[in-house]
Amino acid sequence: MSEVKKIATRESYGNALVELGKEHDNVVVLDADLASATKTNIFQKAFPDRHIDCGIAESNMMGVAAGLSLTGKVPYASSFAMFAAGRAFEQVRNTIGYPELNVKIGATHAGISVGEDGPTHQCNEDIALMRTIPNMVIINPSDDIEARAAVKAAYEHVGPVYMRFGRLAIPIFNDNPDYKFEIGKGVTLREGKDITIIATGLEVYHTLEAAKLLEADGIDARVINIHTIKPIDKDIIVKAAKETKKIFTVEEHSIIGGLGSAVCDVVCENAPAPVYKIGIRDRFCESGPAVELIHKYKLDAEGIYEQVKANL
Repeated sequence: MSEVKKIATRESYGNALVELGKEHDNVVVLDADLASATKTNIFQKAFPDRHIDCGIAESNMMGVAAGLSLTGKVPYASSFAMFAAGRAFEQVRNTIGYPELNVKIGATHAGISVGEDGPTHQCNEDIALMRTIPNMVIINPSDDIEARAAVKAAYEHVGPVYMRFGRLAIPIFNDNPDYKFEIGKGVTLREGKDITIIATGLEVYHTLEAAKLLEADGIDARVINIHTIKPIDKDIIVKAAKETKKIFTVEEHSIIGGLGSAVCDVVCENAPAPVYKIGIRDRFCESGPAVELIHKYKLDAEGIYEQVKANL
């Protein structure tokens, strides 16, 4: 059996920006002295006159992006999630979100899969922070195919967009002719009648693998990919809650304020059902190889399987 092809979604981001730049001359990419890490250096090489290195000044970069958007440009402001969502939160809120400017934020190195960079750089709070900003669209793609589609969809959407990308190379599994990306629309990847597992980002592939383990135990799990955290697909969640009666959410993010919380909001209001959140449980993690951290915090297929079984 051939090995599954893997690519980090941060690399997908860089490649997609180049393709977008070829199609639209108003695309401008900003970075905060991290172009080689965020992979915007790929765009820089192709379009040096449309790449701006703002230096180690992420908050200022968001202000520059806001200004560029007012001149008709479509800026993609890029940095690590901890800096884009964390350090620059006030500027994103007041300078981009409040006036609802057409700025796209490419946040790379999110979650514990940053690995050896440690807890100061493992941003497990960014989705929660961005969810609180009115008018902000939040996209967390699950593989290379989805990440590329997200970058293009962000351009077509008029208004602020936060995109979450990872450092770790992850399997490509959306490479099929029926694949379609639409902001705000979840995707049912596997039908099931016993439970529903809703996942986002790199956890989607692990969840599909966990569903196979559950199937061997006679548990028929529906798997839903929620790539857009905001606006979230209420219809697909409500349907799952009504039909399977129990939901699990899986995310490489704190269980406070992220996908799990967003799903709970929908379920509580529309179709009450038990929801169990799988993710980072209100703690700082530690430095270490990404794959080992994902295993330790039970976010790989085996860990998801174990947590589902323990909470059925």
